[in-house]
Amino acid sequence: MDAMSLDVAAARLTASIADARGRTRTFLAGLVRPIGGGAADTVVLVVSELVTNALRHAGGTCTLDLAAHPDSIEVAVHDPSRQAPRMRTPDLNGGTGGFGWPMVNRLARTTHVTATSSGGKTVRAYLPR
Repeated sequence: MDAMSLDVAAARLTASIADARGRTRTFLAGLVRPIGGGAADTVVLVVSELVTNALRHAGGTCTLDLAAHPDSIEVAVHDPSRQAPRMRTPDLNGGTGGFGWPMVNRLARTTHVTATSSGGKTVRAYLPR
């Protein structure tokens, strides 16, 4: 199994998210059994959303882990907050968001949120390979 881990901090929010996307592209490009461009773009989009949500709403730090399984790509974001992502009506006028978590759930085969022993949570999304 191919795998990658990246610690991300919100000190430079935009640069941190861009770094997570770039490292995800590098991880995907290096797979022994590569995935197609459309599937790779979807994985990068999900990484961007989950890392953004963790940095904005869960304490300003997170760890991104990627793993390639025979039929899926696993995206796991660990952060220090116990607060699970929630579905809410997207804010079309105020700019407060609400689009990311529903989108992640539409793109992923499945998502899981689990509490960690350190007091935070892990958000996992499994995407088709």
